[in-house]
Amino acid sequence: MKKIKISKKYFIKTIIFSVCLLFLVLFYLFGWHSCVKNNSVFEVRQGETVSSIAKQLYKKDLIDSIALFKLSVRGNGGKVQTGKYEIPVGTSVWRIARKFATGDIATVTVVIPEGTTIKQIKEILLGVSALTGSVECGEGTNLPICNLQEGDLFPDTYRVAKGTSRLAFLDLMRRKMEDTEKVWEKTGRIMPKTLNSWNDIITLASIVQKETPKISEMPVVASVYLNRLEKNMRLQADPTVVYAITNGLGDMRGNPLLLEHLKVNSPYNTYIHYGLPPTPIANVGLDAIKAVMQPADTNYLFFVADGNGGHKFAKSYEEHMKNQAVWRSIKKMKIKN
Repeated sequence: MKKIKISKKYFIKTIIFSVCLLFLVLFYLFGWHSCVKNNSVFEVRQGETVSSIAKQLYKKDLIDSIALFKLSVRGNGGKVQTGKYEIPVGTSVWRIARKFATGDIATVTVVIPEGTTIKQIKEILLGVSALTGSVECGEGTNLPICNLQEGDLFPDTYRVAKGTSRLAFLDLMRRKMEDTEKVWEKTGRIMPKTLNSWNDIITLASIVQKETPKISEMPVVASVYLNRLEKNMRLQADPTVVYAITNGLGDMRGNPLLLEHLKVNSPYNTYIHYGLPPTPIANVGLDAIKAVMQPADTNYLFFVADGNGGHKFAKSYEEHMKNQAVWRSIKKMKIKN
């Protein structure tokens, strides 16, 4: 019988080919192949084992091998984190295990604009279907989140896990504003001499926030109100009246503010009461807070809209009347056009 000799070079090539083939097969099975045909959401609950998770994934047709999933979990550290996970079409078993290991949970981005009131924020949250639960506390609950006043919440863009409760979201906003106050306390409680507390700062900041959308203008608007406070003049801020007549909503819903509204009997009406309102009239961002704590150095006492999204400022009532006349003519032209 004739012996077949296998050269050393051939043998090495065979080994290399086999290893490469094995690598390709493993790559396909773990990292490329997927049986996820539809975008899905899968929840890993507290206390569940890798085996029970694997069985659920298999039943939902998100994996086609329990063994491969377990191996993938081991390859990613052997742990899974609780939460809801988005599993898009075409996600491989390795990527699913990777998501679970790193806690790459399904999230939702919620934008809370600066200058919104508590009522408006709650309306926004109720409109986000990815959040859960009520925006109101149950009867008998006495947590900080259950006794909110304007200015307690920090408007921002928040990214939270899908399924987050709305009360938990509100508490996240509350704690962020609380942290902002703590920073102020640590830096020496600096504030203009006409103000006496954090509530005063946020109250004036809320008026500034509602008066102008322009960040560059905020310190000037703040200086106007601080100058009026120093001279014991009424603030005469329209947003405080809006807050009063809308019962805390802070939005006229397209209706005009009339002269008769300026006479409404409310502690928030700064046309008839001196000083600041009892509480803020909205929730504010850092720009408005900074504007109050670092106002522009001006002698302005009045301002009126300029027709371009900003304001004209005046040091005297006579100058203010001229600016108002210009604004009225601009409004008439806009109505005609």
